[in-house]
Amino acid sequence: MSIRLALASLRAHPPAFIGTAVAALFASTVVSASTMMLMVPTAPGTGEIALVLLVGSVYMSIFVVASTMGTAIAQQHRELALVRAVGARPGQIRRAVAVQALAASLPAAAAGFALGGLLARVWFGGMVTHGLAPAGAEFRFGWLALPVCLAVAAVTSTVAAVLSSLRFSLLRPARALAEASSGGRPGLGWPRAVLGLVAVAGGAALSVLLQRQPAEKAGQGAFLVLILFCVGTGLLGPRLIGPAARLVSAVTGRMGGSARLAMLNVRSQPRRFAAAVVPLVLVVGFGFTKIAARTTAEYRTGSAGTASEVWLDYCGTALYAGFAAIAAANTLAMVSFERRRDVALLRVVGGQRRQVRAMAAWEALTVTLTALLLGGAIGLATLAPLLRAAFGSPFPYVPWPVLAGIAAGTLLLTLLSTGLPVRAVMRRRAISVVKAT
Repeated sequence: MSIRLALASLRAHPPAFIGTAVAALFASTVVSASTMMLMVPTAPGTGEIALVLLVGSVYMSIFVVASTMGTAIAQQHRELALVRAVGARPGQIRRAVAVQALAASLPAAAAGFALGGLLARVWFGGMVTHGLAPAGAEFRFGWLALPVCLAVAAVTSTVAAVLSSLRFSLLRPARALAEASSGGRPGLGWPRAVLGLVAVAGGAALSVLLQRQPAEKAGQGAFLVLILFCVGTGLLGPRLIGPAARLVSAVTGRMGGSARLAMLNVRSQPRRFAAAVVPLVLVVGFGFTKIAARTTAEYRTGSAGTASEVWLDYCGTALYAGFAAIAAANTLAMVSFERRRDVALLRVVGGQRRQVRAMAAWEALTVTLTALLLGGAIGLATLAPLLRAAFGSPFPYVPWPVLAGIAAGTLLLTLLSTGLPVRAVMRRRAISVVKAT
């Protein structure tokens, strides 16, 4: 029965299946490439950098895959509540979502392992060119990366699926149906809230402590600060993102009727909105931190560092930021597809196409500004101890074209990820969409 339930869920929610598979594919690709780079011959001093890249890729992969899988399961709460109402046992529900996670992640992990090998080969060629690997060294395909990919993609997605469904599967069917109809549980749950507060508080405390350390130690601890803040943001979700979203929507909501409707949507659906914002916060926070560290060093000293290590750092930054951006687009598309009934209802009650598109655009702008606000705050808190220890001031220097590029790229990503699903829904008859959902 668990397998049949899993297959029925996959047929009813294809974006959830595709979204999980895409997240697992790119996670496995990044982890595979990073693992193989750790095993290839490199110049002295670059082994530690390779290890940092591997740890960072594993962390980001776990974070993104778990977030995507959690969003996918949350979209199925109504169906899970219905099968509970007709007699399915809690254990059957959990096994069904585990089967679904494995069906999506195992093939993706295998494909990502192979793609990671190709990426690592290109990466290694660049390292040889920049003197970071011995001239004439040969790249060797590392099979050790396969179990790492399977562990990160398959195990993470399965554990996330089971945990996301655990409490919901134990509810009485009537309570489960009520929560599914109202958009989910009103609170976070005390374990998640406590862990989120601990992560944010730990990041803030570590940021303060590192400001009193030498520049080298501050640089080593800065990445941990970034991780703690990102984890805390993901765990606290609506509670942390909600106030920032209300602040942003209060400004954008004054720009006309479509903007006001977008503001009401954002404030009435904090969980859905948080699911869209969190991956973007990861993109902005990580990208801003890595870029600002280099631009500030160049502004203060005239040099961003050794050319070869700067190249390696920017390659890793581009790889992680690109992966996080794809994962963010994936999550945004999943969330937008879930809202197809809302969009269709607006059309049924007389909303014009241009009004619906304008509303979606204002929502995308609100998502972007909220992500920029929180991601920028995380980046500043991460950089503060490093910059104070190195240059005596916690404030970074980032040229305006770079800031504008980060903002424009984030907005474009959000507009495409949310606009395309809305556009696809509007191509169909509105009443047909309402009946189908």
